[in-house]
Amino acid sequence: MYTFDYNYPDSIGRVKPYYGNFGINVRAYTYIRTMGPDGLKLVTEYAVLNANYMMRKLQEAYDLPFDQVCKHEFVLSGNRQKKLGVRTVDIAKRLLDHNFHPPTVYFPLIVGEAIMIEPTETESKETLDSFIDTMLKIAKEAEENPEIVQEAPHSTYVKRLDETRAARKPILRYQKEV
Repeated sequence: MYTFDYNYPDSIGRVKPYYGNFGINVRAYTYIRTMGPDGLKLVTEYAVLNANYMMRKLQEAYDLPFDQVCKHEFVLSGNRQKKLGVRTVDIAKRLLDHNFHPPTVYFPLIVGEAIMIEPTETESKETLDSFIDTMLKIAKEAEENPEIVQEAPHSTYVKRLDETRAARKPILRYQKEV
């Protein structure tokens, strides 16, 4: 039987809790118990299927740096769009106009203008197709009317922020406008 032994008076003590974030662990455990072994296997297969389906549908409009079967996520590159003056961050902002939360951008760092897409296992084919259609539309806009993508978002309450100013002079608390 294993037990924890903290009786080391000359050590610096525990550096962090061994068990991690309790709330996250409860959520993960609940999900695993709810799905069961067969359910977990099925949703894993759906995650892989969804990612590969989306990757193949988008590979003609965006650069695909790793042209291989993927697991649950894949990476595109917006280098083709960047040559037209549209950066990956512009594509992410334009997705907001279509009510999609943007995927992870600029990661992994080894891919220029990276867009890492990780469709969840529970998304319907209709939702996947809607996202694909939106990404294809944005790629077409980048070719035909790059300004609409560069100035996005257009429909959100908060418009595009000045990224340089936000990084150099962040507003860290609410300030009532006069």
